[in-house]
Amino acid sequence: MNNYHLKGILQNDGWHKNVAISTDKLGEITSIYPAKNNNNNAIAINGYAIPGFQNAHSHAFQYAMAGIAESHDLTNTSDNFWSWRDAMYKLALNVNPDQMESIATMLYSEMVRHGYTNVAEFHYLHHDKNGNQYDNLSEMGSRMISAAKKAGINITLIPIFYQKGGFGKKPIEDQKRFISNSIDDYLKLLDSSAQDCKHYSGANIGIGIHSMRGVEPEDISEIAKSGPQDIPFHIHISEQLKEIEDSIEYLGKRPVEWLLDNIQLNDRYHLVHATHLTQSETIGIAKSGANVILCPTTEGNLGDGIFPLIEFQNAGGKWCIGTDSHIGISPLEELRLLDYGQRLLTHNRDTFAKTDGDSGRFAIDMSIKTGRKAMNNLSMDYFKIGDPFNASIIDADYPLIAISSDKNRASTIIYTGDSKQQIGTIVNGNLLYSNGQHKDVEMIKSNFIKTLKELKIR
Repeated sequence: MNNYHLKGILQNDGWHKNVAISTDKLGEITSIYPAKNNNNNAIAINGYAIPGFQNAHSHAFQYAMAGIAESHDLTNTSDNFWSWRDAMYKLALNVNPDQMESIATMLYSEMVRHGYTNVAEFHYLHHDKNGNQYDNLSEMGSRMISAAKKAGINITLIPIFYQKGGFGKKPIEDQKRFISNSIDDYLKLLDSSAQDCKHYSGANIGIGIHSMRGVEPEDISEIAKSGPQDIPFHIHISEQLKEIEDSIEYLGKRPVEWLLDNIQLNDRYHLVHATHLTQSETIGIAKSGANVILCPTTEGNLGDGIFPLIEFQNAGGKWCIGTDSHIGISPLEELRLLDYGQRLLTHNRDTFAKTDGDSGRFAIDMSIKTGRKAMNNLSMDYFKIGDPFNASIIDADYPLIAISSDKNRASTIIYTGDSKQQIGTIVNGNLLYSNGQHKDVEMIKSNFIKTLKELKIR
């Protein structure tokens, strides 16, 4: 049980100053009330609390190669997503369960440091180095859960159905650790993963398809129809132009076009990237209620393209953010890059000013509320009694924050902030990050460095 006194908190109806929040042993909020200076049992934080950020798309193991794929062979005609993927496969073929856990623990602790309280792990590295199943089908997924528990972050584990090497193609050797050959194989993996989630109170399960090119279309339809209906459904789609060209050749339709025609989409579906869309696809996703997960730093780093956000939002579309390959980890960076890309395309500055004109508040609301759906958290309330206390704490003495009015505070946080203004992160009632570091940073960092030396990739 913890008691916190905060300079202020952001709730659905706006900012509230000088607030005390108490939690029970589960980290759930038991009371929210005006703070009093004479409560010596409270943890006093001179900061503003906003709801914890939601990281809706992560490939944890790829953090080990962040920043090392930027030396380009000038004798090649191009270095693009597909050449980057070859480098990623080399890492995927070599990492073992212990190494996976230490990489994920380091990454998740960094997410906490940047204000994320939840992560959706889009997990497809299932088998051993020879492509054989572990005794525990979800061994690698269990290591993700263990990493999340060590770092203190909430995790939605999304074991991925990965079956093919491309449209109508057998998987290649480099994909042998990813593959579930049949729906039955995948459902066994999903069930094993769900059982492992029970070992950590901050874990839950989602269902995932790698991509239209990664699973036979009829199997995608069957999973959507007969798989669990009460958990989120995640899928990569239309990230690359080649993927669309191959889909047209194999299916006679574009990936999203096929999805809209064959799956009864609703708001439990989360389409990752969806970069290259026609107008009808853009509007179709929005009208279906399906959500889009955007990963601007990764999409920019890989040269994917820019999502048609303005048209999507105008049709009522909902989106959230993820860090994908983790070339960037800050939610502020993701949100700014998303906005600025649209401003450069449209020559207008009102990308996020579609409700009350407050761009910062819109960015917070959209990314957090839609991100929660990606985690199977349907609560749209900010800091409600009975909900877990998950918060990103912003320094009230940070100069621009200190002099900002309630009207300008959210936009000041989003558009001027960096990690220096992030003075704390509370997950399930526990203050995990404060005074510039995660509470277990030395042990986590030591294991991570040892792992990367073993892998010899940097």
